[in-house]
Amino acid sequence: MNISRDESAPKMTKYYSMNQAAGYSIVTLMDKDQIAALGASLRQIDQKLLTPAKEEGITRVWYQGGEPYFDVFVELRQGKIQWFQFTLRGKSISWNPEHSGWQSGTTNELRADDITFYPASKVIENDKHPDWEFIQLVRSILETRAGEDIFDQILALFDTEN
Repeated sequence: MNISRDESAPKMTKYYSMNQAAGYSIVTLMDKDQIAALGASLRQIDQKLLTPAKEEGITRVWYQGGEPYFDVFVELRQGKIQWFQFTLRGKSISWNPEHSGWQSGTTNELRADDITFYPASKVIENDKHPDWEFIQLVRSILETRAGEDIFDQILALFDTEN
């Protein structure tokens, strides 16, 4: 699905987060400065620290943001994106051409009642329907990194029909 931008939209972006322990949604407003700060905080993690991909020819790239539970993961084949995932504050989106493009969901990272939680693991429960408001917020954050090859490739996915 082509995710268009509404340039006449107010300077605040609505962001719905889920309080998983309490089981209710919270509406948070983010302004352009907060969005820019999140984008600027993404730092690439050294490749040597990543588990190698199971498939030959796949390169994994991980960016970690400046707050807990903020990550961007990308798998590349010959320099082109095969899959990517973005997580922030207990929410997730991913793109995979083999699974009809965009998916959104919630992670277990903010659950206080998860006794199986291990900090290096992440379980994602997919939404029944993509959360287009969160997907648009992710696009806004990634647009702050436009001009960098990997982020330009991710941003191009927002203009595809998947």
